[in-house]
Amino acid sequence: MDSGVGGRGSGVRTSTALVVDRTPDTQPLTPSSRVRPQTMAGLAWWRFTRHRMAVAGLLVVAVLGAASTLASWVSPYDPDKPDLQLQLRAPSPVHLLGTDDLGRDLLTRILYGGRISLSIGVLAMTLAVLMGTAVGAAAGYYGGAIDNLLMRFTDLMLSIPALFLLILLILVLRSFPLPFLRGGVLAIVLAIALLSWMTVARLVRASFLSLKEQVFVEAARALGVGNGRIIIRHILPNAASPIIVAATLRVASSIITESGLSFLGFGVQPPTPTWGNMLKNAQDQMITAPWTAIFPGLFIFVTVIAINYVGDGLRDALDPRHLR
Repeated sequence: MDSGVGGRGSGVRTSTALVVDRTPDTQPLTPSSRVRPQTMAGLAWWRFTRHRMAVAGLLVVAVLGAASTLASWVSPYDPDKPDLQLQLRAPSPVHLLGTDDLGRDLLTRILYGGRISLSIGVLAMTLAVLMGTAVGAAAGYYGGAIDNLLMRFTDLMLSIPALFLLILLILVLRSFPLPFLRGGVLAIVLAIALLSWMTVARLVRASFLSLKEQVFVEAARALGVGNGRIIIRHILPNAASPIIVAATLRVASSIITESGLSFLGFGVQPPTPTWGNMLKNAQDQMITAPWTAIFPGLFIFVTVIAINYVGDGLRDALDPRHLR
């Protein structure tokens, strides 16, 4: 509607119009504004994928695990067959990482060695987590004399020098007249597991001390549910987050322990390749053929760093303060 405004002689006319808001009703979705998953598992995975280094670490571990498992398909060379005409050859298109002092392809031996090193890490972690969970759950749930006895035994195990006891355990286990222990791998797995369950036990005990006072546990007791069922079906699933994180980090520490034992001569014995005994065998070629030590050490370093990043990502993803 038009209206005349102004004094005499003024021809100025103004018009008023409705101002239309043309702003879109919805804004484009950005990565930070997307709807979060509603399930606990979906939210944990969503938070894990936001940790870029954890995702990268998971990819590295997956690639290394797949390449080691399929080593016979990845590499055409025999890991144990020597060829003295190819001794200490530098990296080349034919031998990507060079050869060792017996002319064996280094990449092939690293992949086959990864089978042993990764298997020892996973198996030792599994046994350690099972033992630590059992001890921590019993101590945290029952308390009293059981808690004092188990925790004092845990403190005793932690106070003993680990390397000395580890070497002693391996020698004792190998002295048993059992063929599967003399091979070396199982003896190392058992020794590492028997000396690495204590930190898991403490984590589980702390979780159980908190969870056993929750309302859902009291309700289960009021309904007459037995202690074993309460521990396994009600409390343990709620204590899974720290156990998963501890298990992931335990794989990395077990790989380092196995490598150290093999380097000292107490691990898996040649000709079976592991990353640790490959480092030990490369001591004499550190100057003349440094690649024989650099590449096995690099694989240990990359694997351990990748697993630690995965553990960091799981710790953040499973943090109960963020799973809301």
